Amino acid sequence: MSSMEVLVATAEREVYSGTATMLVAPGAAGELGILPKHSPLLAALKAGELRITNGDEVDEVFVSGGFMEVQPDKITILADTAERAADMDEAEIVAAQRRAEDLVSSNKGDVDLAMAEAELSMLTARLNLLRKRRK
Repeated sequence: MSSMEVLVATAEREVYSGTATMLVAPGAAGELGILPKHSPLLAALKAGELRITNGDEVDEVFVSGGFMEVQPDKITILADTAERAADMDEAEIVAAQRRAEDLVSSNKGDVDLAMAEAELSMLTARLNLLRKRRK
């Protein structure tokens, strides 16, 4: 079976680099499935899970948004933030989610409500990924 190169990077670091036989990404307009030799594509990503499949092995990476460039033999993902699912700490995410929920519900004048809601949405997506992995 043919494969393609996959690079997932943020402005600070390279999060994933390897080969894949399939990649599923959270596109802004819906989930995108990419196979080797795919037509060139540029797509916006929303917060969610990247599933990078290579044979029987599946790597999961959480991205908080960004862009994906697809070429027939290479996929480059430039994410706002990215983290391998295996490196995520559920307790830390739950605590951050509670803080974000408190900020949203307090609705004080000094709180940027849109930023707090965006943070809450991203944390919820991260937590959903971890809980899905456990099942």
